[in-house]
Amino acid sequence: MPAHPYTLAEPRVCAALTRMFAAAARDDETAARSRSIQPDRRGSLTAQELADASQEIYMPISADGGKLLYNLIRATKPTCVVEFGTSYGISTLHLAAAVRDNGTGQVITTEMSRTKAASARTTFAATGLDDVITVLEGDALQTLAALREPVDFLFLDGWKDLCLPVLELLEPHIAPGTLVVADDVVLPSLGPYLDYVRDTANGYHSVTFPVDDGLEISCRL
Repeated sequence: MPAHPYTLAEPRVCAALTRMFAAAARDDETAARSRSIQPDRRGSLTAQELADASQEIYMPISADGGKLLYNLIRATKPTCVVEFGTSYGISTLHLAAAVRDNGTGQVITTEMSRTKAASARTTFAATGLDDVITVLEGDALQTLAALREPVDFLFLDGWKDLCLPVLELLEPHIAPGTLVVADDVVLPSLGPYLDYVRDTANGYHSVTFPVDDGLEISCRL
């Protein structure tokens, strides 16, 4: 039988993910060294200042969360996948690998940190997935405002207090049946977003998937 496409096992992709997950395992240690992002100061920083202060921290989706994203993309076969929050590109690689294996689609991802965006672009080129990924550098509320095409899958993993504004910005482009996934349901700052998507009056049917810090999977009604 012919081999089925499975880009996550491709050596370049596997090596990149292994390297980045190993680096991400040191996030707590890295964060502890940066006084500028201690909890008592976060409220006084702008999103750009917080992104710059956090540029060495990976803040990735979990390995199992990445596998779930891959499966969701393979199953739904979206043409346009939008991601809020690239960071160093761990989740983006899972999304792009699924798009590649589907044989159709594009990933549009956003990142405010110039350092992270540059590193992610280098990784995407090294893995051979850069042709299916577009990185929008800057404030997602500005860069995504220019989007005109339908959003077939949305993954939200940037600053949690911005997940709801990003969703509301993109809602005119989200058709019924589209999946919207948000990471880290345990974080209090995601509360307003969760309240919104868990209320069917707002047009979503939502379920929490218990992997790592929790993924909220919402279907546009």
